[in-house]
Amino acid sequence: MLDASQYELLDFGDGRKLEQFGGYLLDRPCPAAEGIARKRPDSWGRALARYDRTRGELGQWTIRAPLPEPWTISHGGLRLALKPTEFGHVGVFPEQAENWHWIAEQIRRAARPPSVLNLFAYTGASTLVAAVGGAAVTHVDAAQSTVNWARQNAELSSLGDAPIRWIAEDALKFARREIKRGHSYDAVILDPPSYGHGPHGEIWKLTEHLPELLALCAQLTAGAPEFMLLTCHTAGIGPRELKEFLVNAIEPKTEFNIELGELSLTTNDHRSLNSGSFARIARR
Repeated sequence: MLDASQYELLDFGDGRKLEQFGGYLLDRPCPAAEGIARKRPDSWGRALARYDRTRGELGQWTIRAPLPEPWTISHGGLRLALKPTEFGHVGVFPEQAENWHWIAEQIRRAARPPSVLNLFAYTGASTLVAAVGGAAVTHVDAAQSTVNWARQNAELSSLGDAPIRWIAEDALKFARREIKRGHSYDAVILDPPSYGHGPHGEIWKLTEHLPELLALCAQLTAGAPEFMLLTCHTAGIGPRELKEFLVNAIEPKTEFNIELGELSLTTNDHRSLNSGSFARIARR
C-alpha cells in the first residue's frame, strides 16, 4: 500500500471516488462505485478538481483551486510526477502498489538480475520498481508522451542511468519484432487496457488480441519465465479469466506458482473498492 500521506481513498459511491494524492483531493468517475451510497457526503465539496466524461474515454476537469503541474508523490525511494489528463488519469494507479511489492520480491528471489519486458507500461512505476532491484527493463507504451513521463519519473527517482530501454510502440508489433530479432526476456509485466490505439493507429481489443500477445510473451521467455504479471481493469474479466488466458498461452516448461486476486483500494474505515484483477505466476 502507498503511505496515507501520499495517497488515500477517502470515500466512494454514486459512481465516483474521492481520492487524495499527496495532499490534493480529486473527485473522479468510478463505475465500480455505482449503486453504492457515499459514507462521507460532506467531504466531497472539498475536492480541488472534478473530472467528468464528455464522450467515450475522454472528458474534462473542473479545477476549483490551482493544482501544481506536475506535483509528486513518493513510494519507497521512488518519486512519481502527477498531473490531470484528458482521460481522467493522473499518472499513477495506487491499486497496483501490492504488485510493485511482488515484483520487487520476485527480482530479489532471482538467481541473477533478470531482464524484464514491461508492456503497456504507462508512467513507469513497475519499471522503476524492477530497476531498483537491479533488473534490466524494456519499457513499452504506445504513447510517446507517456514514455516521456515515465522517463521523467526515472530522473525524479535518481534512476536516469538505470538499464532501461524506453520504447514508444504498439505492444503486439514490438513483441513480434523482438521474436524476429531473436531477443528474449526472463520476465514480463502486462497491464493491457480494454481498448486502445498504437502510435500508428493500430487497434487493440483485449479479448481479441491478448491471447496472441501472451503467446508471443511465452516465446520471448522460452516458456519458462521467472515471473509474469497480468493485470486487467476490464469489466467481465476477473481473476479466473486471466488465469485461463495465461495458462492457455504459456504452458510453462517449469513448475510455477500461480496467484489470483482482485485489485482494490481501501478507505481508512476498511471499505474496499474493486479496481481490477490480477493473475501472476512465478517459478517455484
